[in-house]
Amino acid sequence: MTAKISPTKGAPYARILGVGGYRPTRVVSNEVILERIDSSDEWIRTRSGIASRHWAGPEETVAEMSLAAGGKAIAAAGIDASAIDAVVVATVSHFKQTPAIATEIAHRIGAGKPAAFDISAGCAGFAYGLTLAKSLVVDGSASYVLVIGVERLSDLTDKSDRSTAFLFGDGAGAVVVGPSQEPAMGPTIWGSEGDKADTITQTVAWDSFRTGDTLRMPLDDNGEVKFPAITQEGQAVFRWAVFEMAKVAQEALDAAGITADQLDAFIPHQANMRIIDAMIKALKLPDHVAVARDVETTGNTSAASIPLAMERLLDTGEAKSGDTALVIGFGAGLVYAAAVVTLP
Repeated sequence: MTAKISPTKGAPYARILGVGGYRPTRVVSNEVILERIDSSDEWIRTRSGIASRHWAGPEETVAEMSLAAGGKAIAAAGIDASAIDAVVVATVSHFKQTPAIATEIAHRIGAGKPAAFDISAGCAGFAYGLTLAKSLVVDGSASYVLVIGVERLSDLTDKSDRSTAFLFGDGAGAVVVGPSQEPAMGPTIWGSEGDKADTITQTVAWDSFRTGDTLRMPLDDNGEVKFPAITQEGQAVFRWAVFEMAKVAQEALDAAGITADQLDAFIPHQANMRIIDAMIKALKLPDHVAVARDVETTGNTSAASIPLAMERLLDTGEAKSGDTALVIGFGAGLVYAAAVVTLP
């Protein structure tokens, strides 16, 4: 007789219960960026909408920023850290290959012995983590999941590259996903286009400078280590984001049974103000929809950008608890993920 596996006993639905963010104390204006590149404040603002960004100091590590953001999210959710059953960290700037930074965060935040792992999905990382968290809660593998998007992209920025030096910032954003008695997270529309992977990539692999058993990093003209950096084909990425991601966003609305005029907020990945404006136009969002524009003072923080923007919308009162929001992340890979959610 074949044994039968017992059915899962998860929650009927999942929802975001709390959100928290952390921005490094140092604010870096465009004027500081211009010390290393031949450009202007007007050119940077026109091209990206960015006026400033935050860069982390030596003590503001990936772990420390995550702990600050995660702690706020747990407090906002109204639960104890010991109730967290899984910790998912989305990042591309934790430079230790193993173990996952999620394990350290889980321990230090007081979560006990939860499942803990990192995911690498670039600027879509948080949206990927959100989808995994929802599945864990509904499946019954976890009751409460802490999802963190965290980056120190200043470590991966070529400060002399005119095309990217002004784009990236540092920070961490987190949410707690838990059980719900009613639908509060719509189906995720996600995917990848690996044939375009070279449009956003790292300049060189970590082991590109290996000579025998020795790893030697190259030096720049000043004799300093020339660290691998993020590079991208700006126009190609812009066209892809504007034309393809609006379609994905619309698919997410359709999958959730929501129309654009029923939205209260739109929280896209904070890559570029022009991309955000183009998506608003393509989706025909009405004026009452609050749009996250955190990129102006935070820059592109990759996996951290959506939760940071979500926190700011709620803190400023532009959006409120219970509002219906469309979130979409997209970036290196090229990967993407979009869903409609109820704000915590």
